[in-house]
Amino acid sequence: MSATSHQQHHRRRRTYALVATAATLATAGALAAALPATASAGESSQKHGGGHHFSRYQDVQLLSFNDLHGNLEPPAGSSGRVTELQADGTTKTIDAGGVEYLATHLRQAREGQKYSITAAGGDMVGASPLISGLFHDEPTIEALNKLDLDVTSVGNHEFDEGAKELSRLQNGGCHPTAGCYTDQKFTGADFPYLAANVLSEKSGKPILAPYWVWKKKDVKIGFIGVTLEDTPGVVSAEGVKGLKFKDEVDTINKYAKVLQRQGVKSIVALIHEGGQPASGAYNYNCDAPGAGDGISGPIADIAKNVTPSVDALVTGHTHAAYVCTIPDPSGKPRMVTSAASFGRLYTDTTLTYDRFTGDIARTAVKSANRVVTRDVPKAPDMTELISKWNTLAAPIGNRAIGYISADIPSAGTESPLGDLIADAQFAYGKELDPETDLALMNPGGIRAPLTFAAKGSEGDGVVTYAEGFAVQPFSNTVNLQDLTGAQLIQVLKEQVSGTNAASPKILQISSGLTYTLDLTKSGADRVVADSIKLNGAAIDPAATYRVAMNNFLAGGGDGFTTLGQGTNDLVGTDDLTVLEKYLTANSTAANPIQPPAANRITVVQ
Repeated sequence: MSATSHQQHHRRRRTYALVATAATLATAGALAAALPATASAGESSQKHGGGHHFSRYQDVQLLSFNDLHGNLEPPAGSSGRVTELQADGTTKTIDAGGVEYLATHLRQAREGQKYSITAAGGDMVGASPLISGLFHDEPTIEALNKLDLDVTSVGNHEFDEGAKELSRLQNGGCHPTAGCYTDQKFTGADFPYLAANVLSEKSGKPILAPYWVWKKKDVKIGFIGVTLEDTPGVVSAEGVKGLKFKDEVDTINKYAKVLQRQGVKSIVALIHEGGQPASGAYNYNCDAPGAGDGISGPIADIAKNVTPSVDALVTGHTHAAYVCTIPDPSGKPRMVTSAASFGRLYTDTTLTYDRFTGDIARTAVKSANRVVTRDVPKAPDMTELISKWNTLAAPIGNRAIGYISADIPSAGTESPLGDLIADAQFAYGKELDPETDLALMNPGGIRAPLTFAAKGSEGDGVVTYAEGFAVQPFSNTVNLQDLTGAQLIQVLKEQVSGTNAASPKILQISSGLTYTLDLTKSGADRVVADSIKLNGAAIDPAATYRVAMNNFLAGGGDGFTTLGQGTNDLVGTDDLTVLEKYLTANSTAANPIQPPAANRITVVQ
């Protein structure tokens, strides 16, 4: 796509096939050469001995964000705040997010920038609040079009409803079962979704374009998009049916060579995989004491192995904020960024393009995360979009489903909301089968807190269907299965071992189940086996226990392979209906639900 103006951007409608090979680019470029350490965008050179001067170096603005998850409106609770590190070492929180403000910030950032690209690192949709999720995320795609997003990688959540639905989001058309929501046909994304490492099992080819090249005048920058190789481990089996997910590094390196052969020397990788900085503050310096020393997790290894021909990595998935320079395989620092989640931040990166080499002067790259504050004017076009979809959603979303006495947070090793959801699923399990013993809930399935303050006109303490949808948007079913006591113990150990060893996934548990989690130990030993009790009695390895859980866990998701071995399965209704049923049965305006104490897991640190 020629990046000449917003008008041309929208006038020339682009179509991207579900199964696509890279387009042939008839461009030639100079061989990459050693770049000066002091590149200056103002440096000029005399050409052909005449009086004509031109700038060798051109600054290109790269604005990026990730993990929006359909959060068009400012997210609730801590999901709508960021932490800022102050000069004296203290921190403060700042309200952030909402596409009305994100649009304003991005548009202000682009002012005066003749060369500007906006890119994203995946999970633009999926696990979305009601305003987007109820309409299969068409509202979010419309918002991203208005934001002038140029390109994004796919994330794991782009596969929540399968490859066919992802194709529809890209290319447009009415939903196959829900139909059209308005009198205007859904036209799909104006930007390409890149899926270089997602292959069709039948064809062996990427299901979407693997790369895309931005061009303006004589400047061209290639983008390669991948999602995490372990997407099948964090998405339902139905969502990834017929697909293969390849190694991120191998894929990026492969397509970097393809781009170079086509004369594209400046390359950015959009990677839906991330890391964990040592601090949760968005402006934490993760290059202290040395380059990349303050970040750990999968992205650190990926960054160290992606070919040096890639000039910057825009990442995501972990919902963390960082701007790091991690050494590439040649030992040279390379920018690696992530802008938290939910539209609370965007990253502003300056890429200095060298016209002599066609490459980026890496030593001149600058980057910083910027807060999407709510002290700027709202973008009127976004306000209009939100109003349109909220009007359609209101008859469903405004219905009261329960009452709470205070905020019920979703954060923490064991969260009050995690306990509440587990108790709801346990109660529902007892309805299906009185022999049900307990319930387990994956923390990643809890997408937002319940807040006491009214969001609209419903009144404080009222939980609406829209708020419940924001908490559990996946439409998972609540199932029952039998596990032996030995298997149940193994499941709890899998929280902190195997694929979850480096980044534990602590299941939320129903009332009656207790145990100690000793974080001073390592691996599976962090779960103290002889502390695991149900209603005060030790778990009997030889006994059979009836366990309620969602279908994602029942299929062995999130690395809980033992849950995939359960027997005597019984499939129930969807998890949001279960939560609604529990809230309605156990709360009234006069007697609201109290936040659970979150004291079932004893944590030793």
